[in-house]
Order: sequence, then structure tokens, then C-alpha cells
Amino acid sequence: MNYRDFLQKVIYVLINPLIKGMIRIGLTPNLVTAIGFVLNVVAAAVMIDAAMDGCLNDSLSDTALIGWAGAIILFAGLFDMMDGRLARLGNMSSTFGALWDSTLDRYSELFTLFGICFYFLQTGDAVSGIVTFVALIGSIMVSYVRARAEGLQIECKVGLMQRPERVVLTAVGAILVGLVGNDAGFDPMLCLIVPMWMIAILANATAFWRIAHCYRELKKRKD
Repeated sequence: MNYRDFLQKVIYVLINPLIKGMIRIGLTPNLVTAIGFVLNVVAAAVMIDAAMDGCLNDSLSDTALIGWAGAIILFAGLFDMMDGRLARLGNMSSTFGALWDSTLDRYSELFTLFGICFYFLQTGDAVSGIVTFVALIGSIMVSYVRARAEGLQIECKVGLMQRPERVVLTAVGAILVGLVGNDAGFDPMLCLIVPMWMIAILANATAFWRIAHCYRELKKRKD
């Protein structure tokens, strides 16, 4: 059992009571997926507000707003896990539900990384803005290669930077910015810049890793 499967089992043990409560009150997996998406849009809006000097909430600093955005992203990630678990435990799995989940996952990631990219560009850090955009490209391509591979009946889950890792890195980085604040003696944005570099490099590496994996699998079929 790899670390992801182990962590997934631990999280399932923790959220199963909540899932059963959702089943009792009639929540559907598609609604839970939509809630997670809306939360990610809210997180992106908070990032944009931070870039605009907290126009919507001038009582909080930009670093505090980024920290709150990270907390929202992490909370939204919990909904991303609960929708699939709810579908299985509640016998509500459907083909459309799988499509809905995958589509909103992509939208969620696009919105959150756009919010971060906007913040960097708006505050004059063009390099970090470009790096975040490259991270966005890698994130989308990791998912695209897997989807294309599965269309060719190839299982393609290899790689180091899948969606759960990307969400955790982004959320934790943003939360650390809020916790460290402006009085740390160094630029608190480094707590988010480093994760963006990691995602930019490792997500794109994972996309090409998956392409290589598909190449090997297709070659085996010919042989």
C-alpha cells in the first residue's frame, strides 16, 4: 500500500460519519461537487481581493487574506474527497457524476491558480506569476494525459504531482503565508512561491512521465 492509499483510508475513516449524515439528509454527490467548486471560486476571489489591497475587507492584510484563501482551498479539497465517497456509500454513482466531478475539478484548479497568478502579477512579481501559469499548464496536462490514456484503455496514474498533492501544496503554502505574516523578517510570499515552483516543475514532469508510460504500454500491444 502506497502513502496515498494509506492517507485516503485514514481520511475515509474520519469522514464516514459525515458521509452517512449527508445520505440521511438527501445530499447528492453532484451537489457536494458543486459546493467544492464554489468554494474554490471564493478562494480565487479572496486572492484577487488580496492583490487589490483588500478592497472588500480592509481590516485584513494581504497576507492574512491569502492565508484565509488557503484554508478555503483545503476545505474545498475535503468536498472533493466526499463526493466520490458519498456516491459509493450511497449507491449514487453515475457516468454523468464522474464527468461532472472531473470537469469541476479542472475548473476549480484553474480558478485557484488564476487567483494566485493574478496576485503575483498585480503585485509586480512577474517571475512568480509566470511560474504559477506554468504550474497551471502542468496541472491541466497531468489530468488531460490521464483522460486521453483512459480513452485508449490505458491505466495512467503514475507520477509525483497528482491533484491531491497539488491541492495540499497550494493550500498549505497559502496558509503559511497567513501564519507567517509580514513580521517574519523575510518575504512571507516565499511560502507560496516555493510550492508554485514545485508544482510547475513536478506537474509538467508528471505529464511527460505519463506520456512515456503510455508509449511503453502501446508499444507492448504492438509487440
